[in-house]
Amino acid sequence: MKAAYKPGGTSSSRLLLQRQGDLLRRYLQQTVIPFSKHYAPLADDLRRIRSVDDLRHLPFTLKRDVQESPRDFILIPDKKILARRPSTLLRALCQGRHAVEESFEREFRPSFMTFTTGRSAQPLAFLYTDHDLRHLQDAGGHIMRICGAKREMKMLNMFPYAPHLAFWLSHYAGTEFGVMMVSSGGGKVAGTEGNLRIMLKLAPEVLIGMPTFIYHVLQAAVSRNLRCPQISKLILGGEKAPPGMRRKLVALARQLGAGPVDVLMTYGFTEAKLAWPECPFPEGEISGGFHLYPDLAIIEIVDPKTGQPVDEGQPGEIVFTPLDARGTVVLRYRTGDLIDGGLVYEPCPHCGRNLPRLVGRISRTSEVKEMRLDKLKGTLVDFNELEHVLDNFDAIGAWQMELRKANDDPLELDELILHVEKLGECDETRLCQELNERIASVIEMHPNRIVFESPEQMRGLQGVGVQMKEQRLVDHRPKPNTTETASLTRNGNGARP
Repeated sequence: MKAAYKPGGTSSSRLLLQRQGDLLRRYLQQTVIPFSKHYAPLADDLRRIRSVDDLRHLPFTLKRDVQESPRDFILIPDKKILARRPSTLLRALCQGRHAVEESFEREFRPSFMTFTTGRSAQPLAFLYTDHDLRHLQDAGGHIMRICGAKREMKMLNMFPYAPHLAFWLSHYAGTEFGVMMVSSGGGKVAGTEGNLRIMLKLAPEVLIGMPTFIYHVLQAAVSRNLRCPQISKLILGGEKAPPGMRRKLVALARQLGAGPVDVLMTYGFTEAKLAWPECPFPEGEISGGFHLYPDLAIIEIVDPKTGQPVDEGQPGEIVFTPLDARGTVVLRYRTGDLIDGGLVYEPCPHCGRNLPRLVGRISRTSEVKEMRLDKLKGTLVDFNELEHVLDNFDAIGAWQMELRKANDDPLELDELILHVEKLGECDETRLCQELNERIASVIEMHPNRIVFESPEQMRGLQGVGVQMKEQRLVDHRPKPNTTETASLTRNGNGARP
């Protein structure tokens, strides 16, 4: 039998895990078991949980579970259960019955929602109550402090106006921390020109948004010979930003007259209703990772094949369990996100905070796609790795990978077309050769074509100002016949997606 998972082994990590175990047990018994329709059949198993390690005995929650029965994951309180609790009776005596009823309304009634971005499936709504919104504000305040923000700073939030976590967490971070923040709505609302005007008038020290869009805005500012010497922090979310992308962003900021610039990532997902930040670290050094909030959630790292928890600092898939959520609640949620440095409990080498951290690169299983490269079989291609290769290639700026069928014939082989923006005056023939070599070393195939585009053409291809997220991987292959697929599944001759 596999030994119990004991992260770290230091007294601080043991105390933290013990505290999380206490919070988990209370949360399950007082909130999830009595009020969750989906988890009610697991009540006996949930009652046996006494520690974080006991979570391994619970089944995972998958995205398709929520897609099939989204309402079952919403906590619906039972007034009779709440009324019988000694704590309720005591509060009613001290505060009055009406005040207690109002308090439960704010705690359990959904009043807000965000949606998944829906790139690979229909968007899913996740509901918040006032209780959750307070946690969202607290998380925003944590992000500000961990990123080294100061109240006298001015900030420009470039995330798109949308019912998505990134925009609203940024908004609440500003209100909680008490800074001057302007939200431009990204490219779809203010556009590139509007964002540039705000940058000139507001003179923000901090830009917040998706890496690709901030890259385009800074590039446009450089092309217009603008000066933005006050920029000192770029806070990124919604996409990965490998070291190469960070170097390019810093180089653009310096061309605008900026001095030292912190380029910091956040990691979050709709199902968590939270996001976690990096702290500032010296240029050229490795990030300390994403600093977690152990009082709000438990993060497990599991082997993606066996589902078993792995040891501290080992790679695996990120699994999420909240400790005090209301509204939509998912336990042991498999994110499909893989992290190569795992979960660590030692103090951060940069800021010294004694918080658990996710360290290393994060990749997504949804970005491993099958390509039919020969007549015999399909080949799995990990586009996570290819993204890192392209972002770390200093001779190119923006890029897009396009999947399509040869000659646009559904029966033909798949093709990979790489669109790139060339930086500087390097020779295109030599650049193509270097790109082919680097790409082949990672995914063992060459692009069928490499097409050089201007910055304006790349903005059009990526959908800057049109799409919610800039499109860096597009699949233009014909979709399978959904009617035929559904028939096969009903007849038992096809696998369930």
